[in-house]
Amino acid sequence: QLQLAESGGGLVQPGGSLRLSCTAFGFNLEDYAIGWFRQAPGKEREAVSCISSRGGYTNYADSVRGRFAISRNVAMNAVFLQINSLKPEDTAVYYCAADRIHSTGAWCPLDDDQYEYWGQGTQVTLSS
Repeated sequence: QLQLAESGGGLVQPGGSLRLSCTAFGFNLEDYAIGWFRQAPGKEREAVSCISSRGGYTNYADSVRGRFAISRNVAMNAVFLQINSLKPEDTAVYYCAADRIHSTGAWCPLDDDQYEYWGQGTQVTLSS
């Protein structure tokens, strides 16, 4: 059974940084495009970033471009999301997801409908 697990969330002051991790159990993450999504209370889930299966292509939502960085560590079978310059609007549950059907080695979708496997999420909260 394919499983994803997120970690690294927590309580952070505005302007702070976090690194979220997405790890896989039962499959090789390198074979999948990985997307990061988030859902704030009372809001719809939104795309944050994605990385293609071979890591050569990345994409970001306009709201996080320049502050977030997605990367892949093949040896660790993990994908990371480095979050910098945190803002109050970044408070949300962050999810990673894997796709092998819609993406290619050179492209990944920023559309949650195109991801087949999902983790349980990790909470990121900005302190006041």
